[in-house]
Parts: sequence; C-alpha cells; structure tokens
Amino acid sequence: MCRNIKTLFNFDPPATDDEVREASLQFVRKLSGFHKPSQANEAAFQRAVGEMTAAARKLLDTLVTDAGPRSREVEAARARARAAERFGSS
Repeated sequence: MCRNIKTLFNFDPPATDDEVREASLQFVRKLSGFHKPSQANEAAFQRAVGEMTAAARKLLDTLVTDAGPRSREVEAARARARAAERFGSS
C-alpha cells in the first residue's frame, strides 16, 4: 500500500472531504504512475480522482464498527514512534 495514503476510518473528528480527496489522488497517482499527468491524460486522471473520491467517501460513510473512535493525536504519536524506531531519531 502506498505509504502516503492514511487510514481515514473511525476517527474523531471524521475524515474531511479534503482528506478523502488527497488519499484518492495518491491512489490514482500510484496506479497511473503519474505525479502530474500530461495534457492528453489530464481529463482521464481528474475523472479517476473524482470517481475514486466518491467511492472512498461512500465506503467511509457506510462502514460500521463497535470500536470507539481513534484519536488523530494518538495515532500521529504512534506513527512518529514507529518512524523513530525504523529510521532512528534525528
């Protein structure tokens, strides 16, 4: 999985539309191999981002869980700890 795509489900506050779009953009970039598509591919690229955003939002809105919502701050601290362990602290 692309490391830039973050988990968006079950957070308090819920994922914003911008976060969902950014994750969708990263996904389409990964699939296409383009960071910025050529002019010839721009329309298809943007259409794919839009469709992926809609699908991701629909998924997030319909998922259910019995677990309590996760804290963004706690998850960010865990990610920093994993990175420090993996790469060493700076």
